[in-house]
Amino acid sequence: MSDLRSEINRLHAEICSGLADPTRILILYTLNQGSRNVSELAEELEIPQPTVSRHLKVLRERRMVQARRVGQAVYYSLRDQRVIQALDLLRAVLASNLQGQSILAEQVQSD
Repeated sequence: MSDLRSEINRLHAEICSGLADPTRILILYTLNQGSRNVSELAEELEIPQPTVSRHLKVLRERRMVQARRVGQAVYYSLRDQRVIQALDLLRAVLASNLQGQSILAEQVQSD
């Protein structure tokens, strides 16, 4: 049990905390479409550049994105595609939960 606890603590520290902000999730989904620099991300997501930089720092520290310098620009890309697969699974669970709530609400209204 202590191995599981240790693994879960590490999962939380390295992955879950990186996904704790919706803006970081949007950045990951955007990078799933291809590498971008900070300015491109800021423009595409309509978020101030310093905010994007701050979120990218967190994602880099948690090894979810990688940086590649091209001349003076730094381009960011996903380090591991499985992060998007995990997010898609979580979105599917959320959609299922919301659908269940909708069905329950309809049943309550018809009673």
